Amino acid sequence: MQLAEFPAEKIAQSKACSVAAELTLVIPTFNESANLRELIRRVDVALSGVAWEMIVVDDDSPDGTWTLAKQVSREDSRVRCLRRVNRRGLAGACIEGMLASAAPIVAVMDADLQHDESILPKMLEKIRGGAELVVGSRHVEGGSADNGFSARRAAISRIATALAKRALRAEFSDLMSGFFMIRREIVEECAPRLSSAGFKILADLVASAPRRLKVEEVGYMFRERLAGESKFDIKVGLDFIGLMLNKVSGGRIPVRFIFFALVGATGVGVHMATLYAALALGLDFDFAQSAAVVVAMTTNFFINNAITYRDAKIRGFGPMLLGLMYFYGVCAIGAVANVGIADLLFNRYGFITFAALAGVVMGSVWNFALSSLFVWRKD
Repeated sequence: MQLAEFPAEKIAQSKACSVAAELTLVIPTFNESANLRELIRRVDVALSGVAWEMIVVDDDSPDGTWTLAKQVSREDSRVRCLRRVNRRGLAGACIEGMLASAAPIVAVMDADLQHDESILPKMLEKIRGGAELVVGSRHVEGGSADNGFSARRAAISRIATALAKRALRAEFSDLMSGFFMIRREIVEECAPRLSSAGFKILADLVASAPRRLKVEEVGYMFRERLAGESKFDIKVGLDFIGLMLNKVSGGRIPVRFIFFALVGATGVGVHMATLYAALALGLDFDFAQSAAVVVAMTTNFFINNAITYRDAKIRGFGPMLLGLMYFYGVCAIGAVANVGIADLLFNRYGFITFAALAGVVMGSVWNFALSSLFVWRKD
């Protein structure tokens, strides 16, 4: 087709009809095909008169959410789809979606219809009025989570919120909210310091901001999920605690290393329990100690696979067995590094505790680095 078939006045007219979006809605999804069309319909009603667009960021959903989103985008040019392959995590999806926007204002909300889209105009007005961040809150006047939260989820949310408010000295009520609106320029400024791991991007944005943000809240009723399953569980709560520890350390300690070290600490308990159990059975110390080492390494591998590296989780008997063998090898080399550093420092300074702890730290760092590179590497 030749360019001459499109006269300049036609091109200009086409561009004039295209209004730049003031607001981008970022919708992270995983297996939300049953909810997507209804969400778009509700948003369209709520934001009547507003120039908006929607970026659906899908983590390669097995139910074909990304396929549906691309189909919808052919019907409605305001809807775009960003399909992420071999990448998982709600926080990372939110970051990529917000950075893909050109609108001056971005909002994040879930696709499960639990967030009340009818408050979007109120949130937008507060941003227009000078707020930098507006949070949809379940804990202020007009808000409630009674319908959408199980008792377990409510308990995890309360604990995580209390920890986050103390760690970040935040003055608003719902740091665990996944429903918020923010000026995009702030996201751009925070982006280099944001963690793509975990599920709670709001607390990370607040912690990573170079100054205290002007925050306002709008209450909403948290609804029951209509389709699909909630992804909020104890692992999400642990991710959040790890993120807070990372921020308290000034970002010097990676979230993943925090969990790797905590799993290693539980391995000490497993090691000692196995050792004493073997000794109680009448086994000699050398054999009991060897058995304890193998059992501790094995449990550490499976816990790390389930929690620390769950975004790169190894699945299937063959890959799991191979990963376990790699992990044994990494830990064996780490043990050599541990002993070598401890011996060097003890011979030089003569302090047993200092030398031993330094060896443990060196071994842990070594194990973490090599495990990330060779055991749970992302192809």
